[in-house]
Amino acid sequence: MNRLLPGVAHLQNIHPLFVHFPIALLSAAALFYFLSLIFAASDSLEWTALWMLVLGAAGAMLSLATGLYASGGVMVAPSVRTALLDHHRNLMIATSVIAGLLTLWAIVARPMPARGRYVFLLGLLVMLVLMTKGADYGGRLVFDYNAAGNACSQPIDFTQ
Repeated sequence: MNRLLPGVAHLQNIHPLFVHFPIALLSAAALFYFLSLIFAASDSLEWTALWMLVLGAAGAMLSLATGLYASGGVMVAPSVRTALLDHHRNLMIATSVIAGLLTLWAIVARPMPARGRYVFLLGLLVMLVLMTKGADYGGRLVFDYNAAGNACSQPIDFTQ
């Protein structure tokens, strides 16, 4: 594994390998759902959005599971844990729950709810806001407090 993915050896846990997919997929799902509202005749946009939402929610659950598993081993000061890690965890739990509920709703109503459509779209916006804030806390943990261990040690000198 070290030859194939040498950077993985520097990670404290595998959580960082999973977090970027749900961020991209859930954001794209929301974008496609809103585009489908603007271009009402496009059924393919709604189906694309549904599949992105399903994959994004699955990725969010996997990211949440790996994050919860890893949280006890993150080596940061107790004050950083309280100020950042706890908020990151809570926001991402909320994001995952909302993504899961919206996904179930969209699957039942395939591909987009006709009744309650604006509530559904509002749910997507709330999910995006929570996810963005939670991801910001996660980024601060990694880049400001080196919560990723050797994977993001500072500074990196490529001349040696």
